[in-house]
Amino acid sequence: MSFTAADHQAMALALQLAERGLFTTSPNPRVGCVLVAPDGETVGVGWHEKAGEPHAEIHAIRAAGQRSRGAAAYVTLEPCNHFGRTPPCADALIAAGVAKVVAAMPDPTPLVAGRGLARLQAAGIETACGLMANEARELNIGFISRMTRGRPWLRLKAAASLDGKTALNNGASQWLTSPDARRDGHRWRARACAILTGIGTVRDDDPQLTVREIETPRQPLRIIVDSRLETPLTARILHGGGPVLIAGAVADAAKIAALQAAGAEVIILPNVDNKVDLPQLLTELARRGINEIHAEAGCKLNGSLLQAGLVDELLLYLAPCLVGHQAAGLFNLPELTNLDSKRRLQIRDLRQIGPDIRLLARLRDQ
Repeated sequence: MSFTAADHQAMALALQLAERGLFTTSPNPRVGCVLVAPDGETVGVGWHEKAGEPHAEIHAIRAAGQRSRGAAAYVTLEPCNHFGRTPPCADALIAAGVAKVVAAMPDPTPLVAGRGLARLQAAGIETACGLMANEARELNIGFISRMTRGRPWLRLKAAASLDGKTALNNGASQWLTSPDARRDGHRWRARACAILTGIGTVRDDDPQLTVREIETPRQPLRIIVDSRLETPLTARILHGGGPVLIAGAVADAAKIAALQAAGAEVIILPNVDNKVDLPQLLTELARRGINEIHAEAGCKLNGSLLQAGLVDELLLYLAPCLVGHQAAGLFNLPELTNLDSKRRLQIRDLRQIGPDIRLLARLRDQ
């Protein structure tokens, strides 16, 4: 069906409302809802704020009260039709007496997947789907990935000089980029469910990997890929800032006990090379409800994630400086013998952040 300018305006507002849950809804999707009366007046708005609490549709219905009857509901994701932590939103919309429901996109959850809209249609409610679907998909790209691929969306962040170097050979890397770029990077950390790094970064930089530059209602899970369980017990990442998960490959009981005593959870996921099985790690994180992973690691883990086909998106901050060819690079990847083997990217966004350039690019098969 064709959508009017008024339809677009209502859904744009619903998407803005959904974005208010950017840091808080995991493992649920970010959803907004707008109720519009037949005379065109917006009578109720709502957004999903936190898992376990009412969904966007319920907030909007409560705000509209009796004016829900006969209204059109604009929802950024197909209303659910099943009992989870909360009752079905499709049933709530039927009970409220809405005349029409417009969803930006179908819910990829297997329990829903078109059944929510079908229930509304069976109740005599007019339905439509697909309005501003791309915007809705981007807002919940991690949730969609977990539902459809069984693994989180992995965004790999790195900061480099214009010649693609992340640190000097002596390890010095602070700071290549500006405070503006670092603050922007913390916004991306905050929207993720988990921040992933490797043992090399923990040893060399001793990072906290917390969200500090902006206000956030929660700290993401921090994950260390540490095959031999060499994370120092004094590492700052273990002391404050929320939960820590260490993925190892060697079941050393003494090391596991020591790390657990320091407050970390340890899981052992070896591959045939006695390294951490990275695909299996992402499957386990999906099982735990992790939608988006924000990776901040060194060139070795960056390269391993790329070679395993686990990187969906690159978030690169490029500083206007040169540090020379002997400095550390971005990715540890095997040498190519022909350019046909190069990894192709699709640039999604390019902008200046302070004096630096921020590049958002996706692997071409994503």
